[in-house]
Amino acid sequence: MPILRELARCYQAFERYSSRHVRGLGLTPSQFDIIATLGNTPGMSCKELGERTLITKGTLTGVIDRLESRGLLRRHDATHDRRSFTVALTPAGEREFARVFPAHLQFLRPAFGGFSGADLGDLEERLARLRERIEGAEARAESASR
Repeated sequence: MPILRELARCYQAFERYSSRHVRGLGLTPSQFDIIATLGNTPGMSCKELGERTLITKGTLTGVIDRLESRGLLRRHDATHDRRSFTVALTPAGEREFARVFPAHLQFLRPAFGGFSGADLGDLEERLARLRERIEGAEARAESASR
């Protein structure tokens, strides 16, 4: 289907464009994703962080380890469950967020500059509907295979 090819090509083009800049800021795309997600929050569980980022569970732990070793985030045992932990930016991590997040948004502006706010809202709504339909089809396929 041509729409699937175009959707994949759009994602790949965005990743190339975005990743080049993020790497120039001294981070990997996964590190940036975690810092951007944790910025301006009190922190979140590892599970929640995994759900809010585009990082697979297997990769997430390693990226958290590397950011922790750089002093950019810290883990805290969750009070309700000793098997889980929360992740939060350290003061150095907050400074890194303040350095890289606005710079990256500014870098991305030209890619989206030709669209009006209404165009972007419409695109977001349509993509959300497509995602919801795919997730619904996935759930039905899982139910049918049980």
